[in-house]
Amino acid sequence: MKPDISSRKDIKRIITKFYELLLVDEKMLPFFTDIVAENQLEPHLEIISDFWNDIIFDTMTYQNNVMQKHLDKNAFVSFKKEHFTLWVSYFFNTIDTYYSGEHSERMKSRAQSIATVMQLKLNLYTNE
Repeated sequence: MKPDISSRKDIKRIITKFYELLLVDEKMLPFFTDIVAENQLEPHLEIISDFWNDIIFDTMTYQNNVMQKHLDKNAFVSFKKEHFTLWVSYFFNTIDTYYSGEHSERMKSRAQSIATVMQLKLNLYTNE
């Protein structure tokens, strides 16, 4: 049986493995080329790990506005519904590969909610 997510270290593992998938996907890579080109991937992974640590373990580390970051990025690289579908799929698959349990399910549930809200704010969400 797989362990549940129990620490920020586990979250960092998920985020690192998740980004390994994103960075080899031609449809997702354009959202990260500046981070990679500026050698900022590791700091970015730390920030994203802080975000998820706050969500899963009720800490108060993440200091940015995640929605604004994505709205700003959308001005340069347009998000489409398929990007969110891929993002959620990679995220869920990464979590399911390594972990199982209450925190794992909470992380997936929150990821789906966040993806839905972002699509609404970007006018991409449709009831199908």
